Amino acid sequence: MDPKPSRKEQTRERILETAARAIRRGGYQGVGVADIMKEAGLTHGGFYAHFESRDAMLAAALERAGHDGAERIGRAMAQRQAQGADPLRALVESYLHESTLASQENGCPVAALASEMPRQSELVREASARRVAGLIARVRQVLPTAAPAGRAEAIASQLVGALQLARALGDNEAGRALLAANREALLAQRES
Repeated sequence: MDPKPSRKEQTRERILETAARAIRRGGYQGVGVADIMKEAGLTHGGFYAHFESRDAMLAAALERAGHDGAERIGRAMAQRQAQGADPLRALVESYLHESTLASQENGCPVAALASEMPRQSELVREASARRVAGLIARVRQVLPTAAPAGRAEAIASQLVGALQLARALGDNEAGRALLAANREALLAQRES
């Protein structure tokens, strides 16, 4: 049995949960320390008891967002697989589900932040690279072992790009149609 987290650990978790949602919602530049602490119901002055810098918080928040997103995708995939979907179909349908259009705050941080990742500090870029590698690894897990080299990277890129473009169109008919077209195209590739 795990011991109950200390008050300090609980506070750090609250900050991370808040920051993980905030970076997906507003991007890295839209996340200020004072705003995160206020949204978490804490005082700004307490921030440095938990993080040495804003970038340290952003890197940790990205890791948290990635972990949370991976868990959500994993649960959705398990449901689809229980209904008979193969692993690739389960991943594609879960990642590009219509509900992802309106839930950027809770979705994949790579899709929410990819265009901003290269312009961050080294610490945040390293955390970003780990998130991208994690997504590619998740895709690789659902592919046959004989899949061509680079297939996982290509599929991960299409998943992220499709979700970004669909969100740019909006949670509407055009956005949903773009997701549907990409689901169909990705699943057709496995038969070629």
